[in-house]
Amino acid sequence: MTTAARREARRVLEIEAEAVRSLAADLDDGFDGAVEAMKSTAGRVIVTGIGKSGIVGQKIAATLASTGTAAFFLHPTEAFHGDLGMILKGDVVLALSYSGETEEIVALLPHVKRRGATLVALTGSPASTLAKGADVIVRSAIREEACPHNLAPTASTAAQLAMGDALAMALSVEKGFRPEDFAELHPGGKLGKRFLRVSDLMHTGDAMPVVPAAAPMKDVVYEMSRKRFGITAVVEGSGRLAGVVSDGDLRRLLERHGSQAMDLSAGDAMSRNPRTIAASAFATEALLEMEEKKITSVFVVDAEGRPAGILHLHDLWGIESI
Repeated sequence: MTTAARREARRVLEIEAEAVRSLAADLDDGFDGAVEAMKSTAGRVIVTGIGKSGIVGQKIAATLASTGTAAFFLHPTEAFHGDLGMILKGDVVLALSYSGETEEIVALLPHVKRRGATLVALTGSPASTLAKGADVIVRSAIREEACPHNLAPTASTAAQLAMGDALAMALSVEKGFRPEDFAELHPGGKLGKRFLRVSDLMHTGDAMPVVPAAAPMKDVVYEMSRKRFGITAVVEGSGRLAGVVSDGDLRRLLERHGSQAMDLSAGDAMSRNPRTIAASAFATEALLEMEEKKITSVFVVDAEGRPAGILHLHDLWGIESI
C-alpha cells in the first residue's frame, strides 16, 4: 500500500522533474548570450540572490569555480554595506530572482551598471524589472510550485539550480575544461584521490630497486631483498631501462639452471620490454593497467626511458573504491 507521505513525495518529484524538463524546451539565445558573456569576460562571475535563490546562487558560484571559472557569491544586502567594491569593471553579475522583482536585487541594478559589469538575469519572469534591466536574460519559468499551496519556492529553485548547472557545464565545455584541470582544483577528499597522479604515489631515489645489466645475481637478489618490491629494474650504461628481474624470474631461473643461475648477470636473467607508465598518468590508469596485466609493480620512466620511480599495487589500495 502506498502511504500518503509517499504519494505526496511522488507528486512533488514529478512536478519538479517536469519543471526541469521544460527548461530544455525553453532554451533560447539568452542562454547562449550568458555563456558567451561569462566565457569572454576578463573578470569574474559574481552570483547574487537572496533567500532561497541566494542559497541556490551559492551553489552555482561554487560549481562555476570548481569547473574553471573564477566566481564567487555576493549577498545583495552586504553589497550595500561595503561589498559593492567586489564588483569590478568587466565582471559578469549573475542575478537570481524568480519573480524578477526582489527588492534587494532590483535595488542592486543601477550599481552593477555604474560599476561597468555585465548583468545576466536568471529569472522566471522575462517582463520583470530585473529582466528589463539586464544585458542578458536566462529564463527559468515553471508552471507551478511543488508546494501544495503553490507558495514555498520548490520547483522554481529546482529549476534555478538545474539552469545554473547547465550554464556551468556549457561554459566548461566552451572553455575546453579537461579532467586534468578538474584534478588541479580538487586536490582533497575522494575527488582528489581519484585524480592522483602516478608521480604523487611512486617511490623514487634510493627507495627504487635498480641494478646495472652487468650486476651479478647475488647483487640482484640483495637489491630485491633490500627494497622489498619483489622486482628490480635493470639499466643499460646510458641509464635507460633494459628490463626487469622479478621474484618469478628468479624462481624460473632456479628451476631451469639450479645453483648455476647465480652465475648469471642481471642482463642475462632479465625480462625485456617490461610494462612501464608515465609519471603524469592518473593513478587510476596505473591501477587498471596492473589489474589487467596481473602485475604487482610497475616502473615509471621518463621521456628518455630511464627509471624515475616504481609503483606498487599496495600504493593504489583504496583508489578503486572512489
